[in-house]
Amino acid sequence: MLDAVDTRILHSLQIAPRAPFRLISEVAGVSEQTVARRFQALRRRGVVRVMGLVNPAVHGRATWVARITCRPDRVDAIAEALTRRPDVSYSHLASGGAEIVCTLNAPIAEDRGPDLLPRRLQRSSGVLGVDMALMLHSFSAPWAHWTGFGPPLSTEAVALLTAQDPRSDRRPGVSPVPPNEEDLPLLAALAEDGRASHARLAQLTGWSTSRVGRRLETLEEAGTLYYDVDLLSQRLGWNLQATLWLRTAPAHLHQVGTALVHHPEVAFAGALAGEHNLMAIVICTDAQDFYRYLTTSLAAIAGIDAYTVGIRVRHLKQAASLVTQGRLVHYPGTG
Repeated sequence: MLDAVDTRILHSLQIAPRAPFRLISEVAGVSEQTVARRFQALRRRGVVRVMGLVNPAVHGRATWVARITCRPDRVDAIAEALTRRPDVSYSHLASGGAEIVCTLNAPIAEDRGPDLLPRRLQRSSGVLGVDMALMLHSFSAPWAHWTGFGPPLSTEAVALLTAQDPRSDRRPGVSPVPPNEEDLPLLAALAEDGRASHARLAQLTGWSTSRVGRRLETLEEAGTLYYDVDLLSQRLGWNLQATLWLRTAPAHLHQVGTALVHHPEVAFAGALAGEHNLMAIVICTDAQDFYRYLTTSLAAIAGIDAYTVGIRVRHLKQAASLVTQGRLVHYPGTG
């Protein structure tokens, strides 16, 4: 379980993943050395990872949500193969272990090559059904994440952190800049450690620190490079994760999605082009806590016509982290 200092550190990282420990110490109310020590302890335990990732739109890809029903004797092998693909993220087993739920980055059109994952899935002998839905819109604000693990930061603390966050400086209307070959070592290093210092990145790339700083600024401001924070909720005492698949009229879609993402229990909410036009990831401590959420917070949102629930039974992967033996670990295929 977390104490108040750990909670403030994690909230700070969610808002500004590369904020210096000196700045986080102001928010957490402890010394810079204490913040660094606490963060490294959480990272070594596999509770938290900060990563720098490339926007899939750079390569002309969109985000899809897949629900894959498998034969029980094949589900483990298919899940393992899917999870280790770099274009697949946030994968888990649901529905008693017979369904794999994942997000993947793939073109909208089908004429981009023979290795498209949806085609390969349809041909797999162990797959009984595939439901693919295009992600149309994410309702998460730029620094909105699951915050149910502790009291939120003050308005003043958020303002202090966001002023230092590269996402707040992104120029509107600027298209992502495709990374070049020289960027690959930089991006690989950030995929492993999104908080790597300019000096460390210079060492890994052979660049000067000033060149590292300039290139990071260009990639960040263009939206090509973004930072994500993976938290392993079950290691923090929140053992139930559910996916809500919801239906609402188009007139209510934005209102319902916006309301969902403001709930502290919600880690993500997005609009889909599929049988259900909304999905939300909800994290609670246990079944009773989830029941409370359904009958109070969710019930208070007007405009939801129907919903179903899928309970995560095995966590496989987050944004760029494999979940192995109850720890977040770097997957070298991401970046």
